[in-house]
Amino acid sequence: MDRRLRLAGAAGIGGVVGSYAVAGYSRQFVVAPIDAFVVRSTPGSLVAFMITNVGEEAHLLHIGLSVALAVGALGAAGVAGYVGAQQIGRASRLAAPVLGGALAWGVAAALTARPVLSLGAAVPVALLVAVEASSLSTAEAANPSAGRRMLLSEVGSLALVALAGALGLLRTRRAESTPAGPESDVDTPATATPEEMQQADAETATAEADLTEVERLIADAESQSLDWAADGLPGLVSEIGGFYNVDIAQFDPEVPSEEWSLTFTGAVGEERTVTFAELTERPVEHRYVTLRCVGEKLNGKKLDTAVWTGTPLKPILEEVDPGGACGCAMLRAEDDYFVQFPVDALEDAFLAWEMNGQPLPKSHGHPVRVLVPGHWGETNVKWVSEIELLEEEANGYWEQRGWHGTGPVNTVAKLWSTTRLDGGEIEVAGHAYAGTRGIERVEVSTDGGETWTDAELSEPLPGDDVWRQWRHVYAPESSHEVVVRAIDGTGAVQPKEESDAYPSGSTGWVSKQVDV
Repeated sequence: MDRRLRLAGAAGIGGVVGSYAVAGYSRQFVVAPIDAFVVRSTPGSLVAFMITNVGEEAHLLHIGLSVALAVGALGAAGVAGYVGAQQIGRASRLAAPVLGGALAWGVAAALTARPVLSLGAAVPVALLVAVEASSLSTAEAANPSAGRRMLLSEVGSLALVALAGALGLLRTRRAESTPAGPESDVDTPATATPEEMQQADAETATAEADLTEVERLIADAESQSLDWAADGLPGLVSEIGGFYNVDIAQFDPEVPSEEWSLTFTGAVGEERTVTFAELTERPVEHRYVTLRCVGEKLNGKKLDTAVWTGTPLKPILEEVDPGGACGCAMLRAEDDYFVQFPVDALEDAFLAWEMNGQPLPKSHGHPVRVLVPGHWGETNVKWVSEIELLEEEANGYWEQRGWHGTGPVNTVAKLWSTTRLDGGEIEVAGHAYAGTRGIERVEVSTDGGETWTDAELSEPLPGDDVWRQWRHVYAPESSHEVVVRAIDGTGAVQPKEESDAYPSGSTGWVSKQVDV
């Protein structure tokens, strides 16, 4: 293999792993800004194809491309330093790693805007260039034993870099397992005045009362869950770790609560900024809210429910006196995501900072996200930072890529389980969801849609935007097709015709062949 090509590969891999070792899987990782560029530059038609045909695994392709580009950029920097140093002569053994490391540092710093953390990428590149530069003389390059020593040195250097990468992985996983938000307990300074201690006690009592209320809501949901035989199906409240998660890019923003704010701009009576402390002092509510991904397949499992803690958006909107000729607003997020909404739809919106009694995880929008009842999950903006009142309509992120935006979620009954019981009967089960319209009933057909029977439903949870569980047990006579459909609270039957997720969300009856 050509020495320069080998050096480019080794230096590039070393630089990427070194960056990961010091930055972890965060937006300071050298791959992150490249991935953001790749995501922004991908044509909308290709995005739609990948979502509907490849699904969740599509992100592996763009992150793989981003890693390859990062390896190429850092490797090219290392080789440029190596080649440039060759013009210097005997001093090149010192000049090559210095120049190669400096160029790699410049590339990483330009991408991440983190000069200090960029040393994590530069040092491995400099190390590997130094190993290669030590064999610059013709005599050494022609010596087979010297070549073997060089190869062993490169392998040893990459092993050290790999160890650093493993430490970065450990640190990243530890960070992901630690709550990203404020602690539930309130610290009281040792020198606090009686008034400060009284306020801290009051805040602690409020936090404990909120947690107690959330625990009660979760317990209520557990008590109303159906007693079905199927294993692995979510309850009426999903576990945080199992709650589906979709973002436009791989690297989530890191926004400390004390640095977060929400600004109201555009056609308002007066621009205003609300801090996290101010937001959490407003009236607090706990709501069951279900989210469904617009890009999921018809019987996919990107549908979950949590108990969210937050405050209504409407009173804050009224305080800023929203205007604008189109009666619409653009919601913007820290990750450069943006969604347009009619202001009327925001009247029932909710600013949430807790999920199932815990601070929002980073992946779910810590410290604050928007929840808009009855709308697709994509429109419930995470890491929300600005609400701009518009004079005229504008396309949001997904509308620019051909999707149909912020309409109400489609009705669906999911067929997630087919279980054979001990007595030979079959239990079919799943969840049903229709946004704020609610679920009136679920019907099951065991003859391919010729006749229908009402399924057993879980009791409805309080709220306007919550799913329900369903189950049906029957004795099969032969192999058959099971079909399910939902009827929403207005009496409308879930449409029979199937459609793909693009551009308005999947629809159709869900069916499954059952062999006896």
